[in-house]
Amino acid sequence: MFRATILTLYPEMFPGPLGVSLAGKALANGLWSLETKQIRDHAADKHGTVDDTPAGGGPGMVMKADVLARALDAVPADARPRLIMSARGKPLTQGRVRELAGGPGAVILCGRFEGVDERLIEARGLEEVCLGDFVLSGGEMAALTLLDACVRLIPGVMGKEASGVEESFSDGLLEYPQYTRPAVFEGRPIPEILTSGDHGKVAAWRRSEAERLTKERRPDLWAAYLTRKKP
Repeated sequence: MFRATILTLYPEMFPGPLGVSLAGKALANGLWSLETKQIRDHAADKHGTVDDTPAGGGPGMVMKADVLARALDAVPADARPRLIMSARGKPLTQGRVRELAGGPGAVILCGRFEGVDERLIEARGLEEVCLGDFVLSGGEMAALTLLDACVRLIPGVMGKEASGVEESFSDGLLEYPQYTRPAVFEGRPIPEILTSGDHGKVAAWRRSEAERLTKERRPDLWAAYLTRKKP
């Protein structure tokens, strides 16, 4: 079973949106589990201090290595990767999501303030994970997003297993356009080929549209796709 352990200063943020819809049903049905750990419980003083001023000066505060180490070490050692959500981390991809979803779960550290003491990341071998080239107030929202991406791929969570295959990034391309009834919306009809009943032509159209959109919107993905297609 996929098990998620979240180390955070705001455990009340979980499960949040993961407690509803497909992820929430899967959580209630025991297809995955979620626990939160309050980092502040591992502070050494009565004030629950978890941060201090940056060495060398500068604005903001930095989360303390010793407090975070105690919090991480309190989680029993197992095969789960230990992640930290970080704007400077390696960009999260659908491939990495699939790897995580197919594994035993993850232990995720959510930073706050200006970040965490670098020595903690080094000493505990944390994998830094980034959602994109932007900065959030803390790692909690990023952790929720990562978990949502993983949980939906756990067998039994989605209604149709194919839903996790024919979507953006599944084969290096963006997903083709989707349509449903009514047949005509504000003068715009569903592409005729999709109602032709010819499954071969539909599949070819979807592939062509996925390639077109990827080429137009994500030249980086398109270049990688062309490289993989070369004999």
